[in-house]
Amino acid sequence: MAVDDIRRYELHEAVRRTLGESPGDTLMELLPPVGWADVATKHDLELRLATLEAKMQATVLASEHRIVIWLVTTMAAGLAIAITVARSI
Repeated sequence: MAVDDIRRYELHEAVRRTLGESPGDTLMELLPPVGWADVATKHDLELRLATLEAKMQATVLASEHRIVIWLVTTMAAGLAIAITVARSI
């Protein structure tokens, strides 16, 4: 059975009558404002973290690839310059 606003209001009024206005309001503020189906579970958080980890790994691998390509290209150009200078001497 889904909890709608009317049932939530009725519960709020009953809690206020039983515990008093301030404690009743405090208790109702501690309850989630939506159904429990909308509250994140530990599994939801683990799935989100796994997704973020995979994205981060992909980003790091792409960065490493660019760095290696740049480094190899730079080293090859430097070697070509060194060979050219050595032959001209």
